[in-house]
Amino acid sequence: MVKRSHLNPFVSALILLAVMLGWIFPVGPGLAQTGGTDQTANQKARGMLAGMTAEERVGQLFMVGFSGDKVDDTTQIYDLIVKYHVGGVVLLRKNNNFTNQNDILTSTYQLTSALQQVEFTSSRDAGTTPVDAPHYIPLFIGISQEGDLYPNDQILSGVSSMPNLMAIGATWDPDLAKQVGQVMGSELSSLGFNLYLGPSLDVLDVLYVSGREDLGVRSFGGDPYWVGELGKAYVSGLHLGSNNHMAVIAKHFPGQGGSDRQPETEIATVRKTLDQLKQIELAPFFAVTNTSNTPDLTADGVLISHIRYQGFQGNIRQSTLPVSFDRAALNDILGLPEFVPWRQNGGLLVSDNLGSPAIQRFFDPTGNRFAARLVARDAFLEGNDLLYADDFIASGDPDPATTMSRTLDFFTQKYREDSAFAQRVDSSVERILTLKYKLYPEFLPDSVTPTQTGLEQIGKAQQVSFNVASKPFPLIGRGGGERPAALPRPPQLNERIVFITDTMTARQCATCGEQSAVSVDAIQAEVVRLYGPQAGGQISRNLLSSYSYTDLWRFLNQLEDLAPVENDLALANW
Repeated sequence: MVKRSHLNPFVSALILLAVMLGWIFPVGPGLAQTGGTDQTANQKARGMLAGMTAEERVGQLFMVGFSGDKVDDTTQIYDLIVKYHVGGVVLLRKNNNFTNQNDILTSTYQLTSALQQVEFTSSRDAGTTPVDAPHYIPLFIGISQEGDLYPNDQILSGVSSMPNLMAIGATWDPDLAKQVGQVMGSELSSLGFNLYLGPSLDVLDVLYVSGREDLGVRSFGGDPYWVGELGKAYVSGLHLGSNNHMAVIAKHFPGQGGSDRQPETEIATVRKTLDQLKQIELAPFFAVTNTSNTPDLTADGVLISHIRYQGFQGNIRQSTLPVSFDRAALNDILGLPEFVPWRQNGGLLVSDNLGSPAIQRFFDPTGNRFAARLVARDAFLEGNDLLYADDFIASGDPDPATTMSRTLDFFTQKYREDSAFAQRVDSSVERILTLKYKLYPEFLPDSVTPTQTGLEQIGKAQQVSFNVASKPFPLIGRGGGERPAALPRPPQLNERIVFITDTMTARQCATCGEQSAVSVDAIQAEVVRLYGPQAGGQISRNLLSSYSYTDLWRFLNQLEDLAPVENDLALANW
């Protein structure tokens, strides 16, 4: 049973700081608001679509990952934008998109600006006549930044370190969730991002068992209602913080919290009835797609998981497709009354990564016959509007860019030969364009690319993290009632405190040096700031010491003489 308890402020802040540091329907108007009406955005989208070539239409269906932090005419991403008109990109740490860790804010801003500039310049190429010039359509520039920096963030320094979803969930406070979302929306949009892959609305429904899905701190918690309420608030914060220039794509629809294995490496299964799915997995998505909400509370799209669901797909066999490739099952889900108005109002379906190891293993168990273009075609025909593809490489191709260009050529040829396929493409592109017009009522470079002065305010919102950390949290135990006897008393001024911190190092890119995600004295420094001589004098700086788990492990295993560790532990009251 969970009950709220109001802890001593020092104790609650100390404990939570430690936790945070260690632990298919007719298209209609879009959902994100920017001041223009939904109908106006859709009208503009239809007008734009009418004049687009087959190549331009097909390109809008794809949002791709790419390697490196350059976007000049010698790079593959340049060709995908200029020649193939891809609709968006996703920036990832593993792809070395962020290499200048010494000035990561400026370099990231320069990269996103360059990407948008290439798209604009290609539409004004002096070598083409105005009639032949491609249309200028701003790129989606997406990122997944989940909080707590490493390992679930893409940008590891420079930005404000926001708490993970579980830390937010521990507060049971939608206002704090909104505050975190506002910081994320403000800082990421200032860097040039306009699509946020998140938040995760997965319900932590099963205890961790080796080999099963482990959401860890990537979930608001295990209560479907509260995951929905906190998710709505977070979505609202993202929209408001970005001044409605951020498309929010909630994940992992229709929920992966109850999956039987880790879906990143193998197609997982959720073995629940339809009623169970509606009560648990789907409930938070009902909350963020409810069209009776104000627009800021409503997700613009959902990321479709590569998972099988017994409640929609019946008996699961090894050959059963994930729901992202099962049109009948996806239609059944979207046909639920809770989703129909949202979908009719322009709700966007975004595929999870088509180049994931799970998808490659499922469609090509041998490891040498991955037919990438057919996988992309099937994902599209089965219901996804926007296809996210990273590390998407067909067997025999030299690199992902080659696979993507061949896939786009394949789609374009099919568009010209198959009227039903063309109609399906047009329907999805209209949704995509409508959402882009909601973000930018006018497709003008000055409105798409933020000014560089916005970088000055990034990284200065640590107070929000502290607000989350200092919020009293639930005390878990048997029986009801308050449990003040179970709470430790606060330290006294003359008592010694030893902090043991799970220090972590990470690399921003393959060639970047290691940097500390959490320093050994991070908790101690925050405690001194909050309760030291300059803040009430509740503790004495001279009586504090900090060690890493590595220090403690080496001492306990007698790998070296660590007398200070032994002495401080022997003298410590805390």
